[in-house]
Amino acid sequence: MFDAVISLEVIEHVANPLEFCQSLSALAVPNGATVVSTINRSMRAYATAIVAAEYILRWLPKGTHEWSKLVTPEELALMLQKASVSVEEMAGFVYNPLSGEWSLSDDISVNYIAFGVKKSGTPSTDGAEARLP
Repeated sequence: MFDAVISLEVIEHVANPLEFCQSLSALAVPNGATVVSTINRSMRAYATAIVAAEYILRWLPKGTHEWSKLVTPEELALMLQKASVSVEEMAGFVYNPLSGEWSLSDDISVNYIAFGVKKSGTPSTDGAEARLP
Protein backbone atom coordinates (compact mmCIF):
# COMPACT_ATOMS: atom_id res chain seq x y z
CA MET A 1 0.00 0.00 0.00
CA PHE A 2 1.26 3.45 -0.93
CA ASP A 3 0.74 7.01 0.32
CA ALA A 4 0.33 8.14 -3.30
CA VAL A 5 -0.56 6.34 -6.51
CA ILE A 6 0.09 8.18 -9.77
CA SER A 7 -1.15 7.19 -13.23
CA LEU A 8 -0.19 9.59 -16.00
CA GLU A 9 -1.63 9.12 -19.49
CA VAL A 10 -2.52 5.45 -18.95
CA ILE A 11 -6.27 5.14 -18.35
CA GLU A 12 -7.16 5.96 -21.97
CA HIS A 13 -5.26 2.84 -23.06
CA VAL A 14 -6.77 0.20 -20.74
CA ALA A 15 -9.62 -2.17 -21.59
CA ASN A 16 -11.60 -1.58 -18.38
CA PRO A 17 -11.07 1.89 -16.88
CA LEU A 18 -13.32 1.27 -13.86
CA GLU A 19 -11.37 -1.84 -12.92
CA PHE A 20 -8.17 0.15 -13.45
CA CYS A 21 -9.41 2.84 -11.02
CA GLN A 22 -10.28 0.12 -8.51
CA SER A 23 -6.73 -1.23 -8.84
CA LEU A 24 -5.29 2.23 -8.22
CA SER A 25 -7.48 2.63 -5.14
CA ALA A 26 -6.47 -0.80 -3.83
CA LEU A 27 -2.83 0.34 -3.96
CA ALA A 28 -3.48 3.47 -1.87
CA VAL A 29 -3.64 3.63 1.92
CA PRO A 30 -6.78 5.20 3.44
CA ASN A 31 -6.48 8.99 2.99
CA GLY A 32 -3.75 8.34 0.40
CA ALA A 33 -3.50 10.39 -2.77
CA THR A 34 -4.52 9.16 -6.21
CA VAL A 35 -3.47 11.21 -9.24
CA VAL A 36 -4.72 10.44 -12.76
CA SER A 37 -4.04 12.37 -15.96
CA THR A 38 -5.65 11.68 -19.32
CA ILE A 39 -7.19 13.21 -22.44
CA ASN A 40 -10.77 14.47 -22.43
CA ARG A 41 -13.23 13.01 -24.95
CA SER A 42 -14.10 16.36 -26.53
CA MET A 43 -14.02 17.66 -30.09
CA ARG A 44 -11.17 19.99 -29.17
CA ALA A 45 -9.18 17.05 -27.78
CA TYR A 46 -9.90 15.03 -30.93
CA ALA A 47 -8.63 17.89 -33.10
CA THR A 48 -5.47 18.52 -31.10
CA ALA A 49 -4.49 15.26 -29.37
CA ILE A 50 -5.41 12.90 -32.20
CA VAL A 51 -5.56 14.73 -35.54
CA ALA A 52 -2.80 17.29 -34.90
CA ALA A 53 -0.46 15.30 -32.62
CA GLU A 54 -0.72 11.95 -34.43
CA TYR A 55 -1.53 12.72 -38.07
CA ILE A 56 -0.24 16.23 -38.79
CA LEU A 57 2.70 16.87 -36.44
CA ARG A 58 3.46 13.14 -35.99
CA TRP A 59 4.52 13.63 -32.37
CA LEU A 60 2.91 10.25 -31.65
CA PRO A 61 2.44 7.17 -33.82
CA LYS A 62 -0.85 7.13 -35.74
CA GLY A 63 -3.51 5.26 -33.82
CA THR A 64 -1.99 5.85 -30.38
CA HIS A 65 -5.32 7.13 -29.08
CA GLU A 66 -8.80 5.78 -29.75
CA TRP A 67 -11.65 8.28 -29.50
CA SER A 68 -13.89 5.75 -27.75
CA LYS A 69 -11.32 5.15 -24.99
CA LEU A 70 -10.87 8.82 -24.07
CA VAL A 71 -12.40 9.71 -20.70
CA THR A 72 -14.36 12.83 -19.80
CA PRO A 73 -13.68 14.51 -16.45
CA GLU A 74 -17.17 13.55 -15.28
CA GLU A 75 -16.60 9.89 -16.18
CA LEU A 76 -13.24 9.83 -14.42
CA ALA A 77 -14.69 11.41 -11.27
CA LEU A 78 -17.52 8.85 -11.23
CA MET A 79 -15.16 5.90 -11.73
CA LEU A 80 -12.86 7.13 -8.98
CA GLN A 81 -15.84 7.68 -6.68
CA LYS A 82 -16.97 4.09 -7.32
CA ALA A 83 -13.42 3.05 -6.39
CA SER A 84 -13.66 4.90 -3.03
CA VAL A 85 -11.56 7.86 -4.20
CA SER A 86 -12.98 11.35 -3.69
CA VAL A 87 -11.80 13.76 -6.40
CA GLU A 88 -10.66 16.95 -4.66
CA GLU A 89 -9.28 18.92 -7.61
CA MET A 90 -8.97 18.88 -11.41
CA ALA A 91 -6.81 21.04 -13.62
CA GLY A 92 -5.99 21.21 -17.29
CA PHE A 93 -2.61 20.96 -18.99
CA VAL A 94 -1.91 23.44 -21.78
CA TYR A 95 1.03 23.22 -24.18
CA ASN A 96 2.72 26.38 -25.45
CA PRO A 97 4.34 25.51 -28.80
CA LEU A 98 6.40 28.72 -28.76
CA SER A 99 8.13 27.92 -25.46
CA GLY A 100 7.80 24.15 -25.68
CA GLU A 101 6.44 24.10 -22.12
CA TRP A 102 3.37 22.64 -20.46
CA SER A 103 1.53 24.52 -17.72
CA LEU A 104 -1.49 24.00 -15.50
CA SER A 105 -4.71 25.69 -16.55
CA ASP A 106 -8.41 25.92 -15.74
CA ASP A 107 -9.06 24.53 -19.24
CA ILE A 108 -9.80 20.79 -18.96
CA SER A 109 -11.10 20.45 -22.53
CA VAL A 110 -8.04 18.54 -23.82
CA ASN A 111 -5.47 17.26 -21.31
CA TYR A 112 -6.35 17.21 -17.62
CA ILE A 113 -5.24 15.82 -14.28
CA ALA A 114 -7.31 14.78 -11.27
CA PHE A 115 -6.22 14.63 -7.65
CA GLY A 116 -8.23 12.45 -5.31
CA VAL A 117 -8.06 11.01 -1.80
CA LYS A 118 -8.98 7.45 -0.90
CA LYS A 119 -11.80 7.54 1.60
CA SER A 120 -10.62 6.57 5.08
CA GLY A 121 -11.83 3.33 6.51
CA THR A 122 -12.42 1.79 3.10
CA PRO A 123 -10.83 -1.55 2.38
CA SER A 124 -9.63 -2.52 -1.07
CA THR A 125 -12.62 -1.63 -3.23
CA ASP A 126 -15.23 -4.34 -3.68
CA GLY A 127 -12.65 -7.02 -2.97
CA ALA A 128 -10.60 -5.98 -5.99
CA GLU A 129 -7.00 -6.98 -5.61
CA ALA A 130 -4.26 -4.58 -6.57
CA ARG A 131 -3.18 -5.75 -9.99
CA LEU A 132 -2.04 -4.32 -13.25
CA PRO A 133 -4.62 -4.47 -16.05
